[in-house]
Amino acid sequence: MNNNVIIRDANISDAQTILQFITELAIYEKEPDAVKTDEHAIIKTLFSEGATAHSIICLENDEPIGFAVYFYNYSTWLGKNGLYLEDLYLSPDSRGKGAGKLIMKHLANKAITNDCGRFEWVVLDWNKPAIDFYDSIGAKAQNEWIIYRLTGQELHDFANQAE
Repeated sequence: MNNNVIIRDANISDAQTILQFITELAIYEKEPDAVKTDEHAIIKTLFSEGATAHSIICLENDEPIGFAVYFYNYSTWLGKNGLYLEDLYLSPDSRGKGAGKLIMKHLANKAITNDCGRFEWVVLDWNKPAIDFYDSIGAKAQNEWIIYRLTGQELHDFANQAE
């Protein structure tokens, strides 16, 4: 890996860069119209007092090449927090050079430093390069779990459903 690659905590001045990476990630994941956020929302949710999500920026020669967003969850069985990786993205010309592994190691160390019982994330079932990468670092797929989600109108309908 190039010695000119560093990872640092993101700051408010990175909001536009984070938004750009989010947009690029959505295009990569074949959901270009799915991004509903904007720079103001990123500032509010990642950098305001009480923000529960956090971000890191990966730079090469002081130029942003990627980012990750993570938050802490909780395992009742372990009685410990966990670190959950929401998104990790590297610009296409920066892939395959070790920056992704540096980001994952950085987050793994955050998990250890914060006494987390686990570090977890999800990956799209068609994203073979990511799956191969995660397998190569020793991560184990949790195939017995199915993700459920309520969003948009379904979330509102359920929340407001009469008892």
